[in-house]
Amino acid sequence: MRNTEHTTVERELELKLVLSPERSVPVPARLAYRSDDPYAVHMTFHIGSEHPVNWTFARELLVEGVFRACGHGDVRIWPTKVDGRSVILMALSSPDGDALLEAPSAQVSAWLERTLRAVPPGTESERLGIDDGLAELLATTVVGDDLWLRDPWPSDESQDGEL
Repeated sequence: MRNTEHTTVERELELKLVLSPERSVPVPARLAYRSDDPYAVHMTFHIGSEHPVNWTFARELLVEGVFRACGHGDVRIWPTKVDGRSVILMALSSPDGDALLEAPSAQVSAWLERTLRAVPPGTESERLGIDDGLAELLATTVVGDDLWLRDPWPSDESQDGEL
């Protein structure tokens, strides 16, 4: 049965945009998770600015990236230590450019834990209502005419005007 209540789990935090091994700049960001989009996490950078940057990727990718290097292509995530602090590095690539972001591991992990309590792993599809939608789509419909009984792709052997 589809759960129609939607939960949003958000967290604002300061990431660091790594420019070189010695230099980084702070980037305000917001992590957002919505139970009506249960497979995805949404990250918004430059929140409060005129042109925020939005990224969406699999929650499972971020969960795995807390523990080990994962991802390929546009989003790659891995844990590491910087100056004795546990951090998560996120390499993002787009046609507009590449970015290496550093996030505090404890804050990201705590936020992820809240998302996993909201929608436990393995229950995401229940939130989408796919089974309910398919059942509704495939339900027998009584129609006033025989339109539903006609062959939608008549054979080449049918006579002119005959369906």
